Amino acid sequence: MREESAIPLAFKAISLLSLAILLVPVFIVVLAGLNSGDYLTFPPEGLSLRWIEAFLTSPVFLSAYGVSFMIALVSTLISTVIGTMAAIYLTRSQSRTSSILRGFFMLPIVLPGVVLGLALYVFYVTTGIGLARTMPGLIIGHVIVTCPFVVATVTAALVGFDRSLEEAARSLGASPFTAFRLVTLKIIGPAISAGTIFAFIVSFGQFEVTLFLSTPNLQTLPIAMYVSMRYQFEPTAAAAGIFAIALVILSTVLTSRLVNLKRTFGG
Repeated sequence: MREESAIPLAFKAISLLSLAILLVPVFIVVLAGLNSGDYLTFPPEGLSLRWIEAFLTSPVFLSAYGVSFMIALVSTLISTVIGTMAAIYLTRSQSRTSSILRGFFMLPIVLPGVVLGLALYVFYVTTGIGLARTMPGLIIGHVIVTCPFVVATVTAALVGFDRSLEEAARSLGASPFTAFRLVTLKIIGPAISAGTIFAFIVSFGQFEVTLFLSTPNLQTLPIAMYVSMRYQFEPTAAAAGIFAIALVILSTVLTSRLVNLKRTFGG
């Protein structure tokens, strides 16, 4: 009995430690953004909203925030569609190449972002397809980075999926698409939502790939924060981080609420 009670306590301790490691940087960024001093320091000299106001009135940071949001939104939508279709194929295909394709889709997670960004940039330049330093080329890079997260979450939901549910819907007269939409898609919906959240968060905060592929006249928020910390070292970058954290939290909460509403009303 003592050993059985000790195991949950160990897991609780590890969970609390992991949560603290994840939350401490967020706490530091929030306090640094509320610093009343002139430079980015921790602990802060005092608490003030001056750098929040500086962010809200900065055309550079506001434009970068909007660009990051737009790129993250577009790349997330594309990654969700491609990743969901890929996950369905990988879990239902009997081909011997499915395991190879699964590793191919997961490769961007393993590869360092610097290597992937450099490889894409060299590919764009050497092939002459006109995607180097363009918005479509940057979105393609973000889709490559974010798609594996959708594939992984949807695949995990489809592994234990009972296909007899689809067959029952087909036997009742439903078409293959209708059976997929009303049965399969509804069951794996939470997994798709989770993959969408992961994809949006990763795309919004993507730095390495963006550094190689970003357009000269449009900066994303991570690039703008990097430039500010490199040349000015003002707390405005930390204030921008506060709004980035708020956007991630808001998107997570809204997505979970939408999923709960669909479950409640059977949407």
